Amino acid sequence: MKSNDSVALNTRPVKAFSSRESILLLLLKLRTFIALILIVGFFAITVPDFLATGSLVIMVKHIAINAFLALGITFVIITAGIDLSIGATLGLCGMIAGWLITKGIVLPMFGIAIFPSVWVIVPVVLLVGALIGAGNGWIITRYNVAPFICTLGTMYILRGAAMLTSGGETFPGLQGNPLLGNTGFDRIGAGTLLGLPYAILMMVLLALVIAYIARRLPFGRQVYAIGDNERAAELSGVKTRQVKILVYTLSGFCAAIAGIVVSSQLVASHPANGTAFEMNAIAAVVLGGTSLAGGRGTIVGTLIGAFVIGFLADGLIMMGVSEFWQMVIKGIVIIIAVIIDQTQSRMQQKAAVVAQKALIEEGKPAKP
Repeated sequence: MKSNDSVALNTRPVKAFSSRESILLLLLKLRTFIALILIVGFFAITVPDFLATGSLVIMVKHIAINAFLALGITFVIITAGIDLSIGATLGLCGMIAGWLITKGIVLPMFGIAIFPSVWVIVPVVLLVGALIGAGNGWIITRYNVAPFICTLGTMYILRGAAMLTSGGETFPGLQGNPLLGNTGFDRIGAGTLLGLPYAILMMVLLALVIAYIARRLPFGRQVYAIGDNERAAELSGVKTRQVKILVYTLSGFCAAIAGIVVSSQLVASHPANGTAFEMNAIAAVVLGGTSLAGGRGTIVGTLIGAFVIGFLADGLIMMGVSEFWQMVIKGIVIIIAVIIDQTQSRMQQKAAVVAQKALIEEGKPAKP
């Protein structure tokens, strides 16, 4: 008898929520995957060799750069925040790597310059990116500054700092000098393992680590709790300030990874690297189903969103579409993604209300 009651209770909300609405809600949840299939199918038909192995590898290498940024900013957006400085962080971290390889650490008092190895340069650059993110998080939480304003200001600071490192010039020749023992940086962007570029393997590894954090560790649950209701999370014992600082730290760390990979692939660092990359990253996160209002999103969705943006951009280039039209199309895609996200949110709220009413009619306490 108890089992029958449980079945009735579980099926009641579905009956109240029409089958048409249920199907529509399911399609909305799967929208990113559906969009990916449609985009790949369209370009496979219209662009010769779009699905050729060589083309796919090149496109996925491009996607990896956006994926690094998008994966890092996903937690930020889940907490209802934003980080506009990731593109500038990418640029500055690349310039720091370029400076250390080409100019080294100058010690005027001894009249010498130390050229660190790649094994030292990479951790230093990653640390710089993490500290930039931590600084954003500290300012936002300590002084209650709106994330948009704080990271916008940081974006300008970092972009200016990147320009100052070289006077706006490029640091070329990042393959290093064997005599100085600082070679190997270019291998990060050009090297392969088991036939796959390092960038792609790093993207997969980073996605797995962040997905594990999101689903298995208390920190991941705390991130979602803050995005859903920060005040309630704080009252329940979540150290919201520390969690948000860590979230922005992760965003800066991932941006530093992207900066290293971009500079390595180009074998050069330019202060303008990463300009407007934050827009593509945010678009990938929103397309992946992460709500700008916070509290909802998945790492898998973000990764698929990065593939949608990447295949769309590269497919348009291969079709010979003007860069100006590419910008228009990307803007339209972002707006549509936000509209769909809001529609999904309203439908989920309606489904929740229907479920609560069904519980009340069954004489059961409503779920909070």
